[in-house]
Amino acid sequence: MEVVEEKSSSGYGKPPWVFKGRQVAWYQLHLVKADKARACIPKEFKLVEAFGYTLGGFFLASYEDSPVGVFDELVVIAGLVWNRPTSCAWATRVYVNNDEACYHGRKEVGLPSQMARFSKANTAISREQRDKKSEFLNRIGIGAVFSTPKDPMNVQVTKIRCLDAEDTCNINISLTSPVPALGLGHWMGPTIRMSLPSFSGGTEYNPNLLKYSCKIECRVQALKPLKVSGPFPSTNEDTEQSLEDYGGSSHVAIDHQNNAQNFSTCVMLSKPILAIKFSEMKMQVEAPVVLSQCSNSLETTVTSSP
Repeated sequence: MEVVEEKSSSGYGKPPWVFKGRQVAWYQLHLVKADKARACIPKEFKLVEAFGYTLGGFFLASYEDSPVGVFDELVVIAGLVWNRPTSCAWATRVYVNNDEACYHGRKEVGLPSQMARFSKANTAISREQRDKKSEFLNRIGIGAVFSTPKDPMNVQVTKIRCLDAEDTCNINISLTSPVPALGLGHWMGPTIRMSLPSFSGGTEYNPNLLKYSCKIECRVQALKPLKVSGPFPSTNEDTEQSLEDYGGSSHVAIDHQNNAQNFSTCVMLSKPILAIKFSEMKMQVEAPVVLSQCSNSLETTVTSSP
């Protein structure tokens, strides 16, 4: 079981905190069953849903520069929740491979952070496989933008395994991309600026309910969803579950404090609808604002955290 030392996150300095990643970050949107999402979201928030689903997913990033140096992060997003005048994402799990980032996320930002091991491996795709994968892009007339007949292709599999004995998360995420580095004639998409507001808190490390903003400047591309696979163990670590197997399972009530890892599995294996690739990314995280110090209504903002 991992241990995050009780220490100051002074390495982060004063907000805003800036994170940079030149190569790749991914934001993938999924349709998540509303009844499952609602069970792990504090009752003070109203879930944004339609036809029995909410919009969740995950954010996967490798930071090359941050207040605590290089580290990887996977944020599992339960869905969208509402607090006037806007909707915000709710993270049900955050996996990082830096203990300072884990401690800071827990104490300062109110995130359900866990230490995890990230491992990455590249596998080349054969020409026959590559041709099949590029068929879709060729049909819509943009295949040449992303590759040429001489371009080899890679599948990068990122494996994330939580180090907490109580969390059974074990995730494989496959990324398919051209081998050549960015900036060598391959279109990386337009440069955009956006703000992604999020709610957090209500954890054993930070019981306050919080709201914070991530301001992102990056180049973006909309791509086919990434492949997510297991094993995702439930009672047996060796049990493999496919997307169809997990998606068809009966509803099990999820305790917000103790069983969020089960819901994280549900999110990762839910129906993907879109993947957004970020490159040349700069993310600025503002200091959280305290919405509620107990279970009172969240209609009024109280104060900002130091």
